[in-house]
Amino acid sequence: MTGSADVANAADVSNAAEAAGYRPLLFSIAYGMTGSVGDAEDLVQDTFLNLTRAQQAGTTVTNLKAYLTTSVTRLGINHLSSARARRETYAGEWLPEPVVAFAERPGDAPAEHAELADCLSMAFLVMLEALSPVERAVFLLREAFGYGYPEIAQLTGKSEANCRQILTRARKHLAACATEAPTPPPAQRAQGDELARRFFEAAAGGDLDELLRMLAPDVVLHGDGGGKARAIGRPVTTSLPVAKLIAKAVHRITELGARLVPARVNGRPGVVAYDAEGRVLNVLALDFTENGTVREIHAVANPDKLGHLGPVSHHGLRTPRKPRTR
Repeated sequence: MTGSADVANAADVSNAAEAAGYRPLLFSIAYGMTGSVGDAEDLVQDTFLNLTRAQQAGTTVTNLKAYLTTSVTRLGINHLSSARARRETYAGEWLPEPVVAFAERPGDAPAEHAELADCLSMAFLVMLEALSPVERAVFLLREAFGYGYPEIAQLTGKSEANCRQILTRARKHLAACATEAPTPPPAQRAQGDELARRFFEAAAGGDLDELLRMLAPDVVLHGDGGGKARAIGRPVTTSLPVAKLIAKAVHRITELGARLVPARVNGRPGVVAYDAEGRVLNVLALDFTENGTVREIHAVANPDKLGHLGPVSHHGLRTPRKPRTR
């Protein structure tokens, strides 16, 4: 005969397995809120700790998914409220930490990273920086994850009517931002991967004419060095300056004996650059227009944002300035 303790233990194991199944969703929400892989992982861990503490205190959780998503959303709102002050003093342009998945090595990335929603592209996350923490949560849950207003109200602790008002306000705030392209279907993703291959091949060969053919006239190049790595200080626009910068940067990388490995970066085609010792140099992601030209390039070189991908190269880091002597 099975004792009550055994039944309780079996229930705990089943509950833990169900909770673990929601990890990819929780990571996607946390990453969408923070734009940071490390912070998202911490928020997911805190969410599971909160669940454990609540159950140990005797709380009965009838809807595990709702409990976990509510916890991670509210933790994200609290975290972002404090993070915004730090980003106001960030050196140069801020970009999210890249989430990378390699087609030839799918097992390298944790499931919650590899399954990240395609809609959480670099451009989309940068756009969300214009919103307050609560606006960001409501907009993200509605536009990226398709939650209904009753669910969003429960997750954020706001009324349903208030959530509708918050979403309207968020859309108005984003009206001046570049519109995010819809998530490309599989056939277009494959086409994008091929276009990316040609793009980086032209850059490595210094073929400016081919690069110019592949760049939209109003293309924008974004770079994030965080003050620690060499990167552009502000966005560069129009095709010719962008083509020259990309060709120069890729040429410099190949001179170091580095290699460019194709990858999906936040659901978009891109590459991870490795130095001759196999250490990460930087990550580049491409966004294409509907007619197949590159409209945005996001390049992340800040070493603090690359550590989750492996050992980071010292090449490309800024040399600390020596103090002046009198």
